[in-house]
Amino acid sequence: MEDLSFRHSTSRPARGTKPSAITGVVASGNLEVLAERVLPGTECQVEIRTAAEGFGEVWEAVISDFVERYAPGGLRFSINDGGARPDTVSLRLAQAARLMEDDA
Repeated sequence: MEDLSFRHSTSRPARGTKPSAITGVVASGNLEVLAERVLPGTECQVEIRTAAEGFGEVWEAVISDFVERYAPGGLRFSINDGGARPDTVSLRLAQAARLMEDDA
C-alpha cells in the first residue's frame, strides 16, 4: 500500500454548502472519493491510499489538473483506490466536487 498526500492553493472556495459527499466504490478498477468541507476556503488537500505503488507522478498530474479545473477550495478529498485509471480518478473527483455544490 502507498499513501500519497497533495496540498494545493485554489483561486476560490468550492461552491455550495454541503459538508460532505461520497462517490464511487472500491472495487477492481475503481475507487471511492470522500469529500469534506473542512479546510480554509483557498486550500485543497487530497489524501490517497492505493495498492498500485510507484504512480506518484501520475497521481500528482491528475490532482493538479483537477484543482486547476474545479478550484475546490475548502475541500479535503480522501481517496481509496482499487486500481482506477487516471480518467476514472478525474471522473470521480469531478463527481464529488459537483455533489458538494448541492445545498446541505
